[in-house]
Amino acid sequence: MYRFITETFHRLVDSLTLTQTRYLYSSFNLRNRLTGLIGSRGVGKTTLLLQYIKNELFKEGKSYYFSADLVYFQQTSLLKFVSDLHLIEGYRIIFIDEIHKYQGWNQELKNLYDAFPSLKIVFSGSSMLDLIEGSHDLSRRAKMYRLHGLSFREYLNFTLDLNLKPISFQEILKDTTSSLNQLKEVNRIIPHFEDYLKIGYYPFVFEDPHSYYEKVSRVIDKTVFEDIANYYNLKTPNLQYFKRLLTYLASIPPGDLNIHNLAKSLGIDHKTVENYVSILGSVGLIREMRPYEGGSSGIRKPSKILLNNTNLIHTLQQYLGQQPSKGMERELFFIQSLQNANIEIFYSKQADYRTRQTVFEIGGRNKNKDQLKTIKEPSYLVKDDIIHPLKGEIPLFLFGFLY
Repeated sequence: MYRFITETFHRLVDSLTLTQTRYLYSSFNLRNRLTGLIGSRGVGKTTLLLQYIKNELFKEGKSYYFSADLVYFQQTSLLKFVSDLHLIEGYRIIFIDEIHKYQGWNQELKNLYDAFPSLKIVFSGSSMLDLIEGSHDLSRRAKMYRLHGLSFREYLNFTLDLNLKPISFQEILKDTTSSLNQLKEVNRIIPHFEDYLKIGYYPFVFEDPHSYYEKVSRVIDKTVFEDIANYYNLKTPNLQYFKRLLTYLASIPPGDLNIHNLAKSLGIDHKTVENYVSILGSVGLIREMRPYEGGSSGIRKPSKILLNNTNLIHTLQQYLGQQPSKGMERELFFIQSLQNANIEIFYSKQADYRTRQTVFEIGGRNKNKDQLKTIKEPSYLVKDDIIHPLKGEIPLFLFGFLY
């Protein structure tokens, strides 16, 4: 079996043809003896690990990759297999994928960490629930990385084989013209942006764009009916509420749904809805956004609930038989781009959204600045369908270059 697992590892590395790497690649390192990579299903965690092995470690011959979901590990312990890889075969860096499929993985990782100071272990898996909760026990030992779906910048790089660099939030705000000048080599950027909003978030689009929505649907179903079901031991009738919640979110504008009206729509109590929303957020299918207004009024205001990314809207709309509104699509893209870049953003009574220092109103090419006239803080009109902005305007697609 060792030979089969080794041959599989070599075959996977040899089959990698991508020259482009993800945004996390440059900061991903193995300085810690224990490293974890988390992210929702389908965002490309396995590919990132295999690329790192191929580009940085493979020639040395001291690294090894395997998946813990092999039937072999039903009769052999992870502890023994990794011990043998290190002590007998001489491997110094072990990559373990789908680690959540192995029962008691976090305890055995702790044992390996404590027993072999000369060994480095990298672990990942497709169930964010298991990995996030399991890694709590390893928090003092492990360095954790989180991978999001493709940014618009990454989508362009992969699609057109370019080397576009990230543009900082401050650069986009303060020097929009310079930011746009960095994109001169991109022809027809608006049509590419429209494609990205529909099919550009999950890297498997490059395998076969024609089956993309089918694969995204499979990501949703596996997350709900496998990850959530197994972790919380929920029965199918309860799981249907998760699907209904996601479908509701795909059919209404961003933020129109909160815990109160959602509980009413689903016919279940508030605490159950809050729990379900929290679960869907932790597995990367939805986002929550808090109000900016602080104090007691801010506490009383409910968080707004949104789907995680625009591709989920388009996938779920396939079953609803309707087209998403442009307003819904624009706002969700703006939110996902900022949140994925770790920029704190809130909804606001003054305009659509804001950071702690800056206010934003989102709209199409004909949107005017009327709502921003009375705002004292720096404010910007973020417009879709434009390439050449006026003063105080920023093209929406530019926020896709934050990471």
